Amino acid sequence: MKLSDFDFDLPEELIAQKPAGTRGQDRLMLLGRSSGDVRHLKMDDLPDLIAPGTLMVFNNSKVRRSRCYGVKLSEKEGQGGREQEFMFLNQMTPDLKIWHTMVKGAKKVKTGNRYSFFDGTVGTIVENEGDEGSEFRTVRFEIPLDDLWFEKNGHIPLPPYIRREDDDTDSERYQTVYAKETGSSACPTAGLHFTEEMFARLDAKKIERCFVTLHVGLGTFLPVRAQNIEDHKMHEEFYTIPFDTAEKINQAKKEGRPVLAVGTTSVRTLESASDENGFVKGGSGSTSIFMYPGYTFKCVNQVFTNFHTPQSTLIMLVSAFAGRENILNAYREAVEQKYRFFSYGDCMLIK
Repeated sequence: MKLSDFDFDLPEELIAQKPAGTRGQDRLMLLGRSSGDVRHLKMDDLPDLIAPGTLMVFNNSKVRRSRCYGVKLSEKEGQGGREQEFMFLNQMTPDLKIWHTMVKGAKKVKTGNRYSFFDGTVGTIVENEGDEGSEFRTVRFEIPLDDLWFEKNGHIPLPPYIRREDDDTDSERYQTVYAKETGSSACPTAGLHFTEEMFARLDAKKIERCFVTLHVGLGTFLPVRAQNIEDHKMHEEFYTIPFDTAEKINQAKKEGRPVLAVGTTSVRTLESASDENGFVKGGSGSTSIFMYPGYTFKCVNQVFTNFHTPQSTLIMLVSAFAGRENILNAYREAVEQKYRFFSYGDCMLIK
């Protein structure tokens, strides 16, 4: 399939730059997975759209304040130069001293360059064969970088289509209310629509829930450059499925109850860990799974998700789940109805 098969026209004014005034007060599109039928609803309607006994699976990864700015140091100790933006993606050593980063204007960031960050910590660009010719650079520090360091030095890593600097609002709103395990470089944004009040309503309807962890990594930031999508290679991401979560999922599969994945990261986790019958194995692992039309889903029966960017691996995933034409028709209708798109935008339930 061609990359252009997953393109659509989106007016820039429909790209949400801020979250809705109140968390959970967003529009909700209901899409029939087989029929392609569309209904226009609100997030408040969600509990009435889900059958009792459904098992909802959420990703509880927490966003790290991973966008950090370093000033290039000259050969004269302490003399600063231009500021450079680094997106910290994942540590490469257990001692947290060597980190893989994505760098804005990476061509100018050479091996041996030294950068001073907000608190005076100095990092040195070190050689990594996989970084050559890419947007990525590896940085070595003399001290470990823990979560307290990122809280002090970092910014909320808003995606590039949000054309503003992060502010105090984002510290709360670009994080799910159930976020627990720190490690993501971007928010699993489908979960942003859920509140404690919504969870109470779902509980009252006997709709069960459980949690997995997948830390959102490199693949979120990289465009698909291959014109034939089959040639695209996904980056690796790490996940954990608690054993009690695996037990709940497998029990639901045995009883024929629907498994509803909240967000594409939950979909990736479940499909990566499941066997041909949809049963999952608890524990930790990694995945570079790439789902596009032709993929057969084994575990996931329903998906709750946001609206995704054109030509992205995420729109390919939902096209694999509901059919490319159904998705593109739904997106065209969303544009006509002026839905808000992407991370801080509206949502869709596919069932």
